[in-house]
Amino acid sequence: MSTQKAVVVGGSNGVGLAIASELIKQHYHVIIVDKCKPTAELNTEQYEFLQCDLCNFNYEAFEKLSKDENVNFLMITAGFGRVADFENIHPVEIEKIIKVNTIASLQIIRSFYDRIKSEKEFFVGVMGSIAGLVSSPMFSVYAASKAAICKFVESVNIELESYGTTNRILNVSPGSIKGTRFNGGENDLSALVDLSSEIIQRIKQKETLFIPNGAVYMDVLERYKENPHKFGIESYQYKQQSGRVKNEKTVKIGYLSGTFDLFHIGHLNLLRRAKAQCDYLIVGVHPDASHKGKETFISFEERVEIVGACKYVDKVVESCKEDSDAWILHRFDKLFVGSDYKGSERFKKYEQFFADKGVEIVYFPYTQGTSSTQIRDYISKKIDQ
Repeated sequence: MSTQKAVVVGGSNGVGLAIASELIKQHYHVIIVDKCKPTAELNTEQYEFLQCDLCNFNYEAFEKLSKDENVNFLMITAGFGRVADFENIHPVEIEKIIKVNTIASLQIIRSFYDRIKSEKEFFVGVMGSIAGLVSSPMFSVYAASKAAICKFVESVNIELESYGTTNRILNVSPGSIKGTRFNGGENDLSALVDLSSEIIQRIKQKETLFIPNGAVYMDVLERYKENPHKFGIESYQYKQQSGRVKNEKTVKIGYLSGTFDLFHIGHLNLLRRAKAQCDYLIVGVHPDASHKGKETFISFEERVEIVGACKYVDKVVESCKEDSDAWILHRFDKLFVGSDYKGSERFKKYEQFFADKGVEIVYFPYTQGTSSTQIRDYISKKIDQ
């Protein structure tokens, strides 16, 4: 008899980890898909870990999982958000919340959809939120991402019914859950055993909506329906008094500058390494190479367009003469530069300038390989010939 398999996306901590642990107890072979490995020890013979960043969706990985006929259970718990005024949510944070909480969930379900709409049993659950069912000021982007999930599940379940299949997608829409890292809590699987068991049970019963601690939250829904505006005001006041508000900056902005003439693999590696250390990468492009006593082969406008087309770059600007001037304009948290500048008089001054501004200067080791100078010299020799 073939071993039943379950895929738990976001299964390395919190509710996802609790569900993965419970499925293992039910003799499933569990495939945990997450950015990091599980925070608790699991039976290594009954689970495997697949690293995946949902901000960079891996279609091939999920298509491969969907083709495994032994997989008949899918649970998506990945998601994040924070309580903060909308004005304090950086644009890149908005994009990540929507990508992880909403778009990735839809893409995953789409990958498995042929299995879900078939006559053969296939069990699916996805994490919505009570915040997606009511107005939720100071949780606006997270609520928007979960509202989309709630309406998606409601709509697709009607389509599944029309196809004649008995399979359904369960929308799990909790409020506050103890035992998870959400809102600054700590993982405690013992506090999540009953909830994880009930989620699995309701998925297997092919229900479409489960609101944990329903008696409390049904009252919340009724109060919202009765007077949405009053409910929203009360929700805002409650969050302000809760101690959970995090209006501080959370997005790390990086900055580097360069000429980027004759764009090559060295440039690409530099941008890749910089992006890996920040959330939002701003790249300053020099108008010319006069500061090095050289000429550029590619025009400034074209170099800006080339750099901007790189997936690791979030914003391209014309570089300032000094990186300290660039900080005044862009307020970056990390300045990236080659290690050959370390110890120079210029960067000694920068280190003093940034010392009290919370800016880290990251010196990347110089790597051998293709360089613009090599390419330029080669072209010049060919021209001279």
